[in-house]
Amino acid sequence: MPRLKHSIPAELPEAEQLDLAQLAQDYAAGKVDLIVVLGPTASGKTRYAVALAEEICAAADLGLFEGCPARMTDGPAVTGAEIISADSRQVYRGMDIGTGKDLAEYGSVPYHLIDIAEPGEQYNVWQYQQDFLRAYADIRSRSAVPILCGGTGLYINAVTRGYDFSGSTPLSAPREETPGRDGYPQKPFFIGTLVDRDTRNARIDARLDSRLQEGMIDEIRGLLARGVPAERLLAYGLEYKYVTLYLQGALSYEQMRNSLATAIHQFAKRQMTWWRGMERSGVRIHWVEV
Repeated sequence: MPRLKHSIPAELPEAEQLDLAQLAQDYAAGKVDLIVVLGPTASGKTRYAVALAEEICAAADLGLFEGCPARMTDGPAVTGAEIISADSRQVYRGMDIGTGKDLAEYGSVPYHLIDIAEPGEQYNVWQYQQDFLRAYADIRSRSAVPILCGGTGLYINAVTRGYDFSGSTPLSAPREETPGRDGYPQKPFFIGTLVDRDTRNARIDARLDSRLQEGMIDEIRGLLARGVPAERLLAYGLEYKYVTLYLQGALSYEQMRNSLATAIHQFAKRQMTWWRGMERSGVRIHWVEV
């Protein structure tokens, strides 16, 4: 009998211990102009970004950045921190449970680029670039630290690696450094939230069951009732795809739940593949355990 081959989980990157106070000081000194918190779904990146923002705000309240050069104004070097979302589905209003917005998690930390488009619209990465530039400039004009947080790799690359959608250079072409395009960050600092596969998948499963109990199916039923085309919800993928198929009678509840869990596991794996690809192209990601 042939022996079965078992897949071996890819080795996780080594975790670091970051000095977040020093990172904020580096921003105030002009060595960093954007903090990026990225990671696969269910890795705790939003919670980490919020904690980082709160720490920066607390340090600013204590006057710890006094004496550092101001970033874009004649006022204080750092007044606080704000989060810019990098999630391709959280831009849509009314898509809350399925996208895991968890807005209460932000507490008093201001956030941007969430709930900026109507469900059913075809929001794209070029639009995201323009919206990011406005939010980024606004945050820096008030001497706050911008923290980009999310799991949509294309969105993150588009604003940190200078993607030019009007040019002819393929987006997959290697880039040794960020092109100096007006308004874009030139010195981003990347932090990755690290979690092993088994823990991540267990979190995904628990979170999915919780969202189903919280009314995710009713949320998507309501979107259909409002006239959002089923084909558009199917195109949004994951929760919106499988629950729509369930509501259409194409899947049983059990089939929907199990297929969706598997699809989210696979999605998280693809996200990690994207981040490791960024590293191979020369981007330094500082991985931390949350």
